[in-house]
Amino acid sequence: MSSYPGKSVTVLGLGPMGRALAGAFLDAGVPTTVWNRTPGRDSALVARGASGAGSAADAVAASDLTVVCVVNYDASDAVLRPGEVAAALAGRTVVNLTADTPARARETADWAHRHRIGYLDGAIMTPTTTIGTPDAVFLHSGPADVYRRHRPVLDSLGGTHTHLGEDAGRAAAYDIALLDVFWTALAGYTHALAVAHAEGVTARELAPFAAGIGTILPRIFEQVANDVDGGTFSGVDNPITSAASSMAHIVHTSEAHGIDAGIMRAAEGLARRVIGRGHGTDGFSRVAEYLLRR
Repeated sequence: MSSYPGKSVTVLGLGPMGRALAGAFLDAGVPTTVWNRTPGRDSALVARGASGAGSAADAVAASDLTVVCVVNYDASDAVLRPGEVAAALAGRTVVNLTADTPARARETADWAHRHRIGYLDGAIMTPTTTIGTPDAVFLHSGPADVYRRHRPVLDSLGGTHTHLGEDAGRAAAYDIALLDVFWTALAGYTHALAVAHAEGVTARELAPFAAGIGTILPRIFEQVANDVDGGTFSGVDNPITSAASSMAHIVHTSEAHGIDAGIMRAAEGLARRVIGRGHGTDGFSRVAEYLLRR
C-alpha cells in the first residue's frame, strides 16, 4: 500500500541523479513512473517497482507531479515542450531540478505559465549518494502555493528543502553562486597540489594542512558577506595590498616551475585594480564591489 495515498510522481531523465531521485521516491513508497530518452535505463527501477512509460507524454500523464533532471535546459526543453507533452502537462506541476542559468529558469517558468503548468525550479546542492538521506540539500523557487502542495512528496527525497521565494530564477542564482565557490576552490586546490609537488611536497602531505585552511573559511565567508552587504570592506586584519603581494609570490613560484598561473594572475589582477582605485587599505572583499560596478 502506498505511503502517499492519492500522490504519485513521474521522473524524467535517468542519468545518475535522476536514478537516485526515482530510487528515493520508490524507497519512500511514492508510486513512481519513469522515462528516459535513451531506452533501457529504467530497467533496474522497474524491477524495484517503478512503472516504465513508453513516451514522455505518457509519463507526465501518469502523475500530478513531474520531476525533471537532465543535463541542461536545452535537454529539458526538448523533453517538455513538444506539443503532446505540454498538452499532457496542463493542469499538472513540473519541478525542474536541471541545472542551468537563472534566465533560463525564468523563461521556462513563463512558458509553463502560458501552458497552464504549475512550475517550480530547483537545485540539488549535494551528490547522488546523499539523495534519500538526511544529508541531501534541495533549493526551490517559484509559487509558494505550488511548493506547499507538493512538499510532502518532495520531502521523501530526504534532507532539507528550502523555498527561496516566488522568483523562479532564485534557486538557479543560488546554485550558480555556490558552484562558483566550489569550482573556484577546487581549481585553486588542484593548482596548489601541482605547485607543492613541484617543490617536493606530495599531495597527501599537503592535504591535512589544506583541510586546516578549509576550517577557517566559514568565519571569513561570514565577515566578507557582512562587508559586502554593509559596504565596509574592512582591511584591518589583511589589507588587499598584503593579499596582492602573497598572490604575486604564488604566481612567481608557479611560473618558475613552468606551471600555468592564470587563475592566480586573474585574482592578483583584480586586487591590483582595486588598489589602483585607491582602496589599498581595504580588504579583499572590496573586489566584489569593484566587479559589481564594472
